[in-house]
Amino acid sequence: MKKFLLGVGMLLTIGMFNGYVCADEAVVGPGKKVTLDYTLTVDNKEVETSVGKEPLTYTPGSHEIIPGLEQQLNGLHVGDKKTVHVAAKDAYGEVDPKAYKEFPVSSLPKGLTPKVGMVLQATAPDGSKFPAVISEVKGDKMVLNFNHPLAGKDLTFDIKILKIE
Repeated sequence: MKKFLLGVGMLLTIGMFNGYVCADEAVVGPGKKVTLDYTLTVDNKEVETSVGKEPLTYTPGSHEIIPGLEQQLNGLHVGDKKTVHVAAKDAYGEVDPKAYKEFPVSSLPKGLTPKVGMVLQATAPDGSKFPAVISEVKGDKMVLNFNHPLAGKDLTFDIKILKIE
């Protein structure tokens, strides 16, 4: 009987140890600090990558990355690789026609000639800076696009989870 109880005790100990290891395994989720490598492609063209550079670190639930990407990373483990497709509405939103504004060309710094596609740095009333793209030049007027450059674009990320703390 002692041998039987000793054997059961060892099985319970091993079972508890295995349960402990599984319960403590790091998984992407709220409150964790996640470090990953990514490559972003848009329309089958690489736009940005962290591979060979500084990896991205974020905390799930803190709104540090776009929602459509964050949702699809939950539950991943260190070493996991995943290709994530994010629709425009879950990334930087659709293109907002109200984000196109007309300005006089004379509002540009002296000597700067506006060209379609030129990116300008605009300043908000609170002092924050953001990009604006010249989308049209009409004589002494120009139309600036204040949408995010990736607005209206579906995004594809190739992800590798490097560390979870």
